Amino acid sequence: LGRRLDTLIESAVPAVRKAVKWNTPFYGVESGRWFLAFHCFTKYVKVTFFDGTSLEPPPPGTSKQATVRYLDIYEGAFDEAQFRDWVEQASRLPGERL
Repeated sequence: LGRRLDTLIESAVPAVRKAVKWNTPFYGVESGRWFLAFHCFTKYVKVTFFDGTSLEPPPPGTSKQATVRYLDIYEGAFDEAQFRDWVEQASRLPGERL
């Protein structure tokens, strides 16, 4: 699933920049600013949209941080079209410095 997400992100945002921090892939458009990251756990993948509250509709998972929203993807429960739409929206936002 991690490889599939990477492929979807690259196809949605051809100019995407990538980095790995804390064993987590980060994606951004502008140097040093990130709009998305994901982390693979044993039973699911957690996608972090750093400005997720600006997405329409916002991803379902809330965070202690005001603008962050999460998407937990479990086997067999993945809406690729919605994910791609969120990635495209997120890539147009300023991104987060980490």
